[in-house]
Amino acid sequence: MDPIVLTDPTVVPNEELVFKRIGTKRLFWKQIAEHLYANHKEITEAWQFYNDGKCWMFRYLKRKKTICWLGVQEDTFRVGFWLSDKARPVIEQSDLTEAVKESYRNARQTKIGCGFSIVVNEPSDAENVLKMIELKLKIK
Repeated sequence: MDPIVLTDPTVVPNEELVFKRIGTKRLFWKQIAEHLYANHKEITEAWQFYNDGKCWMFRYLKRKKTICWLGVQEDTFRVGFWLSDKARPVIEQSDLTEAVKESYRNARQTKIGCGFSIVVNEPSDAENVLKMIELKLKIK
């Protein structure tokens, strides 16, 4: 796994800093944002510094529910999801790629669900993120 960047708790990230770090992948970052704002109401966003990971993460929320976290890495970014056990059949029956389903299956399970992420390097990765967002928002 590539190391997370944006580790200085005193420097709140902004778009310019993020785009400088992720380079051409900014197109995918923008695609995700545009999709959320065009298709869903009540979307908010927030940067938060997480002491456990010692880095800044960008969150999309619907009301108070986190949809996903975006973690900036050098020349790319990772989109993380936390899913309850209710998500398992939905993901298995979805049209996500087999690689994403396998990543979900291999994620560490807890009593309340599991977390996994998708590294965004190419258009198919961004498409899988958009599909995961829609699945996450449908699961109650």
